[in-house]
Amino acid sequence: MNTTAVKPAVQSVGENTTKLWGLSMAERTRRLAKASDLDMGDGAPLVLSSARFAFDPAWLRHVIATPGLVLTVGGVPAIGHAVDTAQADAIRQAMEGNASLSDTAGLTVWAYEDGPTIENKQLRKRETPFLKELTPQTVREIERASYFGAYKGVTDILTKYLWPEWALVITRIAAKIGMTPNMVTAIGAILCVAATFAFAYGHYWAGMAMGLVFMVFDTVDGKLARCTVTSSWWGNIFDHGIDLVHPPFWWWFWTTGLVYWGLGFDDTTFWLVQGAIQGGYIIQRLIEGLFIRRNNMMHIHVWRRIDSQFRLITARRNPNMVILFVSMLFARPDLGIIAVAWWTVISLVVHVIQLIQAEFARAKKGAPLTSWLSGDA
Repeated sequence: MNTTAVKPAVQSVGENTTKLWGLSMAERTRRLAKASDLDMGDGAPLVLSSARFAFDPAWLRHVIATPGLVLTVGGVPAIGHAVDTAQADAIRQAMEGNASLSDTAGLTVWAYEDGPTIENKQLRKRETPFLKELTPQTVREIERASYFGAYKGVTDILTKYLWPEWALVITRIAAKIGMTPNMVTAIGAILCVAATFAFAYGHYWAGMAMGLVFMVFDTVDGKLARCTVTSSWWGNIFDHGIDLVHPPFWWWFWTTGLVYWGLGFDDTTFWLVQGAIQGGYIIQRLIEGLFIRRNNMMHIHVWRRIDSQFRLITARRNPNMVILFVSMLFARPDLGIIAVAWWTVISLVVHVIQLIQAEFARAKKGAPLTSWLSGDA
C-alpha cells in the first residue's frame, strides 16, 4: 500500500446527537485529526468520516495512510480516503444517503464484515479494530470496545488479565466527572511516593495496597487519554517518566525496610541483591532501546510471538510485585526481594539472547526485522 505524499484534510460527514465518552463524533474526529497532525477541511486529498459510526482511532490512521481505501459497514462507507474531488463527492454522497458507493473507480473497498486486520504499532497488536454504528443503545458496548481497543496487545500479566475490568469502571467515572488523564496520573504519583515511604519503614502490606491502586491508575490514565483523545506531550512524559523512574526506588526501600522485620541483609548480600536488581533493570532498558534503534522503532517484545509471551512475566514492576506478594503470604519479604533479584538476572539473560538472535537474524536478512504482528515477519 502506498502512502500519499500530500497530507489529506479530514472531514466529518453528517450529524449524530449521540456522544461517545462525552464527545460528539465531529469533535472526536477533529481531535483524532489533530493527533495525526492533520486539519479539518475540504478539497482533495480528503479523508471522510461518517458521524453515524464510531471507530477505533487505528482505522483512521490506517485510512489516512492508504489513499483510495474505503471501509464500509453494510455497504455504507464509514471512513474513506479520496484522492480527488470526484471520489470525495461519491463517498460523501453515499455517507449522507446511507447508501452504497455508486462509483468505486480507483477505490479499494474493504467490508468490515469480512474482518480485515491491521497492525497497531502504537499498541503492539494486530487485530480488527472496532467499528460500529453509534446509537443510544450501542454507546455502552462501544465504550467497552473503545476501552479495550486502547489496551496494549503486548504487556505484563497483571495489566492484561487482572485489572482491565477495574480500570474500565474507573475510566468511565473519570470521563463522566471530567477528570483529565494528567489528574489521574498525579493521584497515582502521590500513591507511588506514599508506597515508597511505606516500603522504607517495612509497612509492606500498606505499601502494596497503595501500589496496587497506583498500578491500576497507571492503566487508567492512558486509557482515559486514548478514549477521550486527550493525549499530550506533557502527559506522555509525566506518565512514562514516573513508570521509568520509580521501580528502582521501590526495590531499594523494600530492601532497607527489612530491618523493621529483623530480616535486614548484611552489606555483601544487600549490594549483591541491589546490584542484580538495579543493574539488571538498567541494562534491560538499554537493550530494549538498542533493539528499537536497530529495527525501525520496533520493540523487542513484539519481534516474535515468544518475545511477546515472555513480556507477560519479564522482570518489570508488575511481575516483580507478584513475587513480593507471594513472599508476604509467608511473611518473608527478604526472600521475596532475593527472588526478584534472581528473576531480574534471568530476564536479563533472556534479553541478551534475544538481542544476539536479532542481530544474527538481521544480518541474515540484510534489513531491519519486522514484527510477527505485522504478518510480514
